[in-house]
Amino acid sequence: MQYDGNERPVPGVPGYRFRAYSSVGSTNALAMDAAQAGDTGKLWIVGMEQTAGRARRGRDWTSERGNLYASLLIVDPAPPERIGELPMVAAVALADAVEAACGVLGVVKLKWPNDLLIEGRKISGILLEALTLDAHRRAIVCGFGVNCAHHPDLGLYPAGDLAGFGFRATSDAVFSHLARKMSEKLEAWSYPDGFADIRTGWLKRATGVGERINVRFADREIAGVFLGIDTDGRLRLRLDNGEIDRISAGDVFFGD
Repeated sequence: MQYDGNERPVPGVPGYRFRAYSSVGSTNALAMDAAQAGDTGKLWIVGMEQTAGRARRGRDWTSERGNLYASLLIVDPAPPERIGELPMVAAVALADAVEAACGVLGVVKLKWPNDLLIEGRKISGILLEALTLDAHRRAIVCGFGVNCAHHPDLGLYPAGDLAGFGFRATSDAVFSHLARKMSEKLEAWSYPDGFADIRTGWLKRATGVGERINVRFADREIAGVFLGIDTDGRLRLRLDNGEIDRISAGDVFFGD
């Protein structure tokens, strides 16, 4: 891949383009800038490194060279009520891409909503951000970070990287598979009942189903038994009083 900032078609993925840079502040921010400048979507922004990478809930994302940092701009991806399904679409696509790049199947597990785990260690992060362009158009940026060569000390979760698990998967190889898998999953998801297959694929990789988990919010924490996800992608949690709570956002931790 040439990291010179020039726009090129994504090889083998018709209709998609990419711009790759040796260094960026944030791939998500550049994708948002492209949306505001009138880009029609299906544009990937890739950075060899990020100097101002972002994670969920405003956290910093350590972005040294050797890992994958890529963001996909999508314009008008679905009716607004279905946007909440996109984290699972992105997670399933990335899980498929990582396994394809590593040449193995069944090693990647998913933690709700879209964290990838290998042997219980987090190997990636996905950040989705939305932007209203006008009264009729919405942009979504799906940002991906994959620990290919090394991993940061996340603090909240134990982290790992593909090289540390013995997989020789470069950031370019992971991106090549990710671009194709995202195209395929977004196409499948675009149909009215398209989330059903995405949900099935997510549940096949889900970790912790049937186990007790804690869900942490900004101002509180609740515990219960993880029952999977509903037809909208929300986490289903059986509380200690027997009630079923459906959760749209939060940080999941395993065990008491």
